[in-house]
Amino acid sequence: MALIDHQAFASATKLRAIAPALKDPRWFQILALSALLALGASMRAFAVSGADVITIFAVALSLQWAMSMIFAIRFDPKSALITALSLSLLLRAEGVLPLAAAAGIAIGSKFMIRVRGKHIFNPANIGIVAVTLFSADAWTTPGQWGTAVWLAALIAGAGSFVCHRAARLDVPLIFLGAFAALLFARAIWLGDPLTIPMLRLQNGALILFAFFMISDPKTTPDGFGLRAVFAIATAIIAYILTYQFYLPDAIFYALAIVCTVRPLIELFDDAKPYQWGDIKVGDGSTPRARKQKPRLTPAE
Repeated sequence: MALIDHQAFASATKLRAIAPALKDPRWFQILALSALLALGASMRAFAVSGADVITIFAVALSLQWAMSMIFAIRFDPKSALITALSLSLLLRAEGVLPLAAAAGIAIGSKFMIRVRGKHIFNPANIGIVAVTLFSADAWTTPGQWGTAVWLAALIAGAGSFVCHRAARLDVPLIFLGAFAALLFARAIWLGDPLTIPMLRLQNGALILFAFFMISDPKTTPDGFGLRAVFAIATAIIAYILTYQFYLPDAIFYALAIVCTVRPLIELFDDAKPYQWGDIKVGDGSTPRARKQKPRLTPAE
């Protein structure tokens, strides 16, 4: 009996030790992105090699560790893992050098491009934008995802759970709603069949972008109203870049543009700064509260 009680006590102690870590929604994001990458690789739907993935992960994690040593902060691999998984899912290149550059730019930007203690850009997003803008040997992967409804639903379901845990589900929903409204308005104006915008909205890369990139709590405003402005502005710019400038990577460029001006938007943001694990599940947005000095480090 005493042995059973001791084992039960030990198990409870372990659970109490693990529980705080499970509050961090990044673990769920890592799990979801890993599952999507494994699914794509097993179905041979992704034109990504083992060397590509290893290169991205090696550069991202090693640079995260090096920067942590330079800035004298605790090494935390979660953000680097998310960045590496996102790049593995969304970016392709001729050779590994553009992929290594994207991973290096992504992680480096977190530490070097900062305003008021927060990094400006989503790391994977700026890595993709930089290499596709300056290299003809890199491109994004909207075609590999196709328009299968089941895949879009799978990504949206996993992404909704992750965004709900991070109290950022409003961002992808507002972005997709605004982008859908623009696509349907264009189809109606031109007399196109509505199946055209419907197929566009079922693209896996768009859904992945909405639920796993633009919704990043660290690179979106803290207040709900400004998050709505942020998401709608990204949708409008993405639409313009797609149909006026014919850019295939429009959604990524749009997010980078809006993130560039986000520090100005946040001058009007009086919501409590986001901290990983501080949000209760079920909160629709970060609670409005008196401004507190954020406990942010480059590792985040």
